Amino acid sequence: MNSKYAIGIDFGTESGRAVLIDLSNGNEIAEHVTPYPHKVIDEALPDSEVKLGTEWALQHPGDYLQVLKQSVPKVMEQSNVDKEEVIGLGIDFTACTMLPIDKNGEPLCFNETYSPRPHSWVKLWKHHAAQEEANLINKKAEERGENFLPRYGGKLSSEWMIAKIWQVLREDAEIYEQTDQFVEATDWVVYQMTGNFIRNSCTAGYKSIWHKQEGYPSRDFFKSLDNRMEDLIDTKLRGEIVALGDSAGGLTEKMAQQMGLASGTTVAVGNVDAHAAVPGVGVTEPGKMVMAMGTSICHMLLGREEVHVEGMCGVVEDGIIPGYLGYEAGQSAVGDIFAWYVDQAVPKYVHDKAQNEGVNVHKWLEAQASEYKPGETGLLALDWWNGNRSVLVDTELSGLLVGATILTKPEEIYRALLESTAFGTKTIIDAFHESNVAVDELYVCGGLPQKNDLLMQIYADVTNRPIKVANSSQTPALGAAMFAAVAAGSKNGGYENIVEAANHMAQVKDEIYQPRPENVAVYEELYKEYRRLHDYFGRGANDVMKRLKNIQETVEPSFV
Repeated sequence: MNSKYAIGIDFGTESGRAVLIDLSNGNEIAEHVTPYPHKVIDEALPDSEVKLGTEWALQHPGDYLQVLKQSVPKVMEQSNVDKEEVIGLGIDFTACTMLPIDKNGEPLCFNETYSPRPHSWVKLWKHHAAQEEANLINKKAEERGENFLPRYGGKLSSEWMIAKIWQVLREDAEIYEQTDQFVEATDWVVYQMTGNFIRNSCTAGYKSIWHKQEGYPSRDFFKSLDNRMEDLIDTKLRGEIVALGDSAGGLTEKMAQQMGLASGTTVAVGNVDAHAAVPGVGVTEPGKMVMAMGTSICHMLLGREEVHVEGMCGVVEDGIIPGYLGYEAGQSAVGDIFAWYVDQAVPKYVHDKAQNEGVNVHKWLEAQASEYKPGETGLLALDWWNGNRSVLVDTELSGLLVGATILTKPEEIYRALLESTAFGTKTIIDAFHESNVAVDELYVCGGLPQKNDLLMQIYADVTNRPIKVANSSQTPALGAAMFAAVAAGSKNGGYENIVEAANHMAQVKDEIYQPRPENVAVYEELYKEYRRLHDYFGRGANDVMKRLKNIQETVEPSFV
């Protein structure tokens, strides 16, 4: 009997990667990464003099199609697998990443009439320029006593769909009017492959305020925000909402030829990257938090009942694994903080030493920082360099470093930044426990756990919990392939449900990061200080971070 395979495609912030998976055991047969040609668009529109404002983050939808046309044929070529043996394809995406499309399903930015207009482009998840709209949405929902608000920890984020849509309407009403539908990028890419437009229940639930029993908020709520949005749900957010693991249809002949696959190959409905990673590490029951660690962190947890937890990105029925409530929390920057520090603040001598030793700067700093004991640096940082997602849900907050002196070394600051992100995760875990949602074990996946042993040990020590690490470096793509196997079904060589798929395909490394008692004790003291800073600057006692941003916005830039 021939083996059966599925392809998982993970669309990240900087690139997309395809992985060909053996369905019998979850082994990766081949993988290929396609960097996005246009990268993150955060300063000016491509091939244009149109400048973007602060907190903008856009992407080019054509980059996503390049991943399909380059990475999928490459994994097929590398593997020598017969395309007829590939029974399904699944994708996941960073979210909320949304775009406006016309009546033909084309992105407005593909139209030269609208391409000079920033709001015609894809808004990446970390587009934070809709914070004013998010604030107004939260204020109105609280005033009206909307029952959806507690499901999202009491605040909706500027990263989510509705705030971004309202920003389009308020700043470029013509683009809003010309938009036939606002769609998640994951649903648009599935539409490109199948010709069928459907919305997935995951992004609808976590990013667009949709509820399995209650649906979207009322027309009256949207009217209370803006009269022009009264019919938003029936028009620009219309569309069938389909559960994870369902089939979105078969691959069209045109796309099959471009991707090197068989026409009609089953395509699963789209998913969110972190959500796909949960079955990818074999987690299919409560008490086990999965952290997808990369430029940011998404924290995923299963529960048996709906509980309101401060600062959650959402709690959605069947949002991760069917039969459970799925909780999502997150940190807006983790790897991005470390990358910023290395790219913008590390002195030249460190780069030179790393080059002389044949390692990258991160590895050099990690090795030096490992020589210090917890508390030895005398430093403490807040991890808000890209705002705070959970539990404060405030993108106007910023980073902070306390304790630096003229003797402070680069590796000490690097360690403090690593520790700050672990303290951010502990704050999220504490929020769950305060609402009686258990977090007993931690599972991690993504690029960071594969690269930084010190970071993982710090997380184990700060949270005082064992940490298990995914064996795959492409866990979201593995999870997407699992959902593809479910969409294809057991009769075609796949699986009946995601739990069965996870039992056969999930892979976790044997070694576990165990907390070290002597480190745990020190970090408990440092965490108390972190929480004092967290609450002082984050809960209104001192809004200096926001006042600084307000001053920044009033000053004319000194350069173009």
